[in-house]
Amino acid sequence: MSVIASTAAGRSGTRAHYTISEVAALTGLSAHTLRWYERIGLMPHVDRSHTGQRRFTEGDLGWLGFVGKLRLTGMPVADMVRYAELVREGDHTREERRELLEATRRDVLSRITELQDTLAVLDIKISHYGTACGGTSS
Repeated sequence: MSVIASTAAGRSGTRAHYTISEVAALTGLSAHTLRWYERIGLMPHVDRSHTGQRRFTEGDLGWLGFVGKLRLTGMPVADMVRYAELVREGDHTREERRELLEATRRDVLSRITELQDTLAVLDIKISHYGTACGGTSS
């Protein structure tokens, strides 16, 4: 369960709708970003109240949690929007969605390898400075 989903579910009772300010507080995203996500098609259609106020659902919160994970992968916004479009198009796009996620996974694994190599270099340098400054190597 995502942090967003567990936070929403952990409250007393499940709510049917959340305002944009409540969603911003739950997700850490600004209201501006939430509106932008909707405008570019990254968010599914968000229902509105009779006064025009956005009414986000638990499903929207779950989607935003997933989008947050995609952002952490470094996936370009255009690819995230494409993925969202494919989801809306239905089950016949499952293969294309899987391919998009697999490509992103390969990119993440490559970045992890680069970061591990970088961490090893930093560890060597830190160890050197510890020894050079009269400390012991770690």
